[in-house]
Amino acid sequence: MNQESTARSLVDLVAYQEASVVSKTLIEKKAGTVTLFAFAKGQGLSEHTAPFDAMVCVLDGAAEIAIDGNPVTVRQGEMLVMPANKSHALKAIERFKMMLTMIRS
Repeated sequence: MNQESTARSLVDLVAYQEASVVSKTLIEKKAGTVTLFAFAKGQGLSEHTAPFDAMVCVLDGAAEIAIDGNPVTVRQGEMLVMPANKSHALKAIERFKMMLTMIRS
């Protein structure tokens, strides 16, 4: 079976683990990456910056993402762009899965 031509459920490709953040890289190229994450409630990523734009697509649950200190709640089915060189942080307000697409340019 050719894995690249098989339809899959994104939400099922990464599993929750208690008190943890789990990640699974789907694509890693010079042009960018696509990574799935599963966050247990209360878990997150501390404030940091990245030199590239990144788009978060929420697959399950909800999180608070702060960009330059401005918090935004994102829920299943929503997306948010985190601009390059802007500080951002993330916290799961309930268990939460996302797909992160980073474009390097």
